[in-house]
Amino acid sequence: MPDAAADPEQPEPHTIAYGPHPSQFCHVHLPAGPGPHPTVVLIHGGFWRLPYGLDLMRPLAEDLVRRGFAAVNVEYRRLGEEGGGWRGTCDDVLSAVRALATRPLPLDLGRLGVAGHSAGGHLALWVASALVKAGETLASGYAVVSLAGVTDLRAAAADRLDEEDGMPPAAIEFMGGAPQELPDEYRLAAPIELLPLGPTVTALVVHGDADDRVPISQSLDYARTAVEAGDRVELARFPTMGHFEVLDPNHESWLAGVGFLSAAILG
Repeated sequence: MPDAAADPEQPEPHTIAYGPHPSQFCHVHLPAGPGPHPTVVLIHGGFWRLPYGLDLMRPLAEDLVRRGFAAVNVEYRRLGEEGGGWRGTCDDVLSAVRALATRPLPLDLGRLGVAGHSAGGHLALWVASALVKAGETLASGYAVVSLAGVTDLRAAAADRLDEEDGMPPAAIEFMGGAPQELPDEYRLAAPIELLPLGPTVTALVVHGDADDRVPISQSLDYARTAVEAGDRVELARFPTMGHFEVLDPNHESWLAGVGFLSAAILG
């Protein structure tokens, strides 16, 4: 995994709680100036499991601040914590985004993006779909970037992704059962099964051909299905890239992602 050391030239982020559990909080990184600032919500991965946390996304948060964005780095309840898994983890991210409108922060939520890595890519696509389907107008539109994201939970279960000794595959543990046991729940949880997103969402899925943690088929299938459904979803494919390079703010894959966010949010 990449080094997530803090940039000593940037101030420490503000911490806001969006729920009572110790893992229900965000770090809000703010650029200089009074704002309000265009905002990107960041969601870390780790197959929804402890011990992975929001520090994984700190280099990207600090890069966004250098570019003039506010970055909201979300922590959430993970597997191994009370309430972690479906549906508590997804609801945590949704609650975190909704909470931003209730706090006295210099955030321009009319210009909002969401980006997530790996399992965080699943959560980013899921929360955008949930906001749209609930008819919420937090922003006029949402720009979403999935970085090597898990988009198809049935396929993740079938491929036995992140299966560990004595533990089920991550998707089966996250959902609380296999797809044949919980077909309706998988339909509600998997981004590929929540398409179309509709005209208020534009998305980019970023993936590497050499990813040995989440296969590129996850993004290829999602992008194809989304386009067939009439959604505005693009694919950025990197032939030699693995799973973690996209967390390097200098890597071409993140530059594609942040360039997409800048174009979509700033115009």
